Amino acid sequence: MEKIQEIRATGGCDCGGVRYRVTGPLRNVVDCHCEPCRRITGHHMAATSVAERDLHFDTKEALTWYQRTPTVRYGFCSHCGASLFWAASDKPERVSITAGSLDQPTGLITEEIIYAAEAGDYHRLDPDVPALPGDH
Repeated sequence: MEKIQEIRATGGCDCGGVRYRVTGPLRNVVDCHCEPCRRITGHHMAATSVAERDLHFDTKEALTWYQRTPTVRYGFCSHCGASLFWAASDKPERVSITAGSLDQPTGLITEEIIYAAEAGDYHRLDPDVPALPGDH
């Protein structure tokens, strides 16, 4: 008999081509303003993180991975273009999930800003959130 896991969160893209559920704890949100994240998302990457084993897909036929470098890849919907995931080969047990793709309420807060020095010149960083000029 398969153990039923409690769903912590659900989410997906705009068109429904990708739907997922999370059964484990989510890290609070980290905003990344590095140039690749800005270009891929159109603003900055606001992402939580989950153990890969706790991410389950209900629908994923439209999920496409863009292998940006040999060690970093971004997951998005090939139908509507929504940015959904980020993963690094040096942390294969973790997957970052874009916070905006989560169904509300999330119960999460933004806890840190990284690559703050690379933030778009049009954007004001939240002075109440700890910011690092580069990666941590």
